[in-house]
Amino acid sequence: MSNTERVNFGSKLGAILATAGSAVGLGNVWRFPYMAGENGGAAFILIYFGCVLILGLPCMLGEFIIGRHGASNTYRAYSKISGGSSWKYIGFLGVLTGFLITGYYAVVAGWCLQYVFATITGQLHGDPQYFADYFSNFSMDPFMPLFWTLVVIIVTHVVIINGVRGGIEKISKMLMPTLFILLVMMVVAACLLPNASKGIAFLFVPDWGKVTSDVFLGALGQSFYSLSIAMGCICTFASYFSRQTNLIKSALQISALDSLVAILAGLVIFPAAFSVGVQPNSGASLVFITLPNVFQQAFGNQPLIGVIVSLMFYGLLSLAALTSLISLHEVSTAFLYEELHISRKKGALIVTISTLVIGSICSLSLGNWSGLSFFGKPLFEVFDFVTGQIFLPIGGFLTCIFLGWIVPKQVVKDEFTNWGTLKGTFFNFFLFTMRFVCPVCILVIFLHQLGVI
Repeated sequence: MSNTERVNFGSKLGAILATAGSAVGLGNVWRFPYMAGENGGAAFILIYFGCVLILGLPCMLGEFIIGRHGASNTYRAYSKISGGSSWKYIGFLGVLTGFLITGYYAVVAGWCLQYVFATITGQLHGDPQYFADYFSNFSMDPFMPLFWTLVVIIVTHVVIINGVRGGIEKISKMLMPTLFILLVMMVVAACLLPNASKGIAFLFVPDWGKVTSDVFLGALGQSFYSLSIAMGCICTFASYFSRQTNLIKSALQISALDSLVAILAGLVIFPAAFSVGVQPNSGASLVFITLPNVFQQAFGNQPLIGVIVSLMFYGLLSLAALTSLISLHEVSTAFLYEELHISRKKGALIVTISTLVIGSICSLSLGNWSGLSFFGKPLFEVFDFVTGQIFLPIGGFLTCIFLGWIVPKQVVKDEFTNWGTLKGTFFNFFLFTMRFVCPVCILVIFLHQLGVI
């Protein structure tokens, strides 16, 4: 299937928003703020921006090149550009990683929907211990998490079966602007709170005294994961790019949008947290345990506004999770219907049913099936660990080696410059980073996560 035969995005805006939607997810609204909170705020953010330029942008551009050149699902794209050699299995690893992430990520997206429902029904009020107990009881419940996981996956399925233009691009043009509007409204509400200036200063005034090697490594890892590198999403969506798409400009725009969402999320969380004296280094519990209490206290004199802000925040989380799930689902769907030569609807149905099974098992492993564990970890955490700390860095590392050293230089340059129609000013720098800088950075991330360094 050639590029001219393959369905492409209908507009440049649609391509940017859809691909940005795949990158923007819970990592921006959830992981980035608590990582910044744990690592000194502004100093971490500045280092993070540097890491995006050094690692995130080149890796994204590399996947763009492979995806558009292959004009097919991630596995076949790697197979085409590798000439059918064993390097094609990097693409298969990307598909597998995206598929496994879809299952447990849908569970977390379901948690976000539960908090939307809980806000509407007035369940999110009480002391700090109440919020901790609420999340613990809900996540271990045998029914409700499964119900919300089913809802999320069905919504994702409906989008996917409507195709690239009628489904993914159309919904992205609706969800991404909505996400930004919600964020801006929440930023305004949070920054008008008493003592909000302390939170803003925390976010924008660097304290270099808190910078350690762990801060650098944390920023490096966040820059890699926040852009959805090595899970098939970027490569698959690039396969729908037209030959006229400026890959460098697109990578810059998507990285900028991704980082902007993270900063705006910080402008919601830190001013609100500082206004009620809550430390912004609450870790992963920040979103589901700490923030409900923060919103309740911050808007205690105006409970209706507190409810609205809480509703917008968890609605925002749900939208961010949904845009990522759509792209993750598409990775596996495109693989199945192209490799098995079946219809898109059949491919999507297989993925939907399979990921629902995975999501159900992962969810139950936190409650009734808690005995279903490996090395003392619930299956949910095992999926998170294997995909996030093993598969992703390995896939990213191998992609850099493959594109930097194995793929013919002229093939890479042709895609980089749109076959000579764009200036190749930064091509040699790009190739240098893919050959030397990015592999070293990813290897360091990998070893750091495993506790080796």
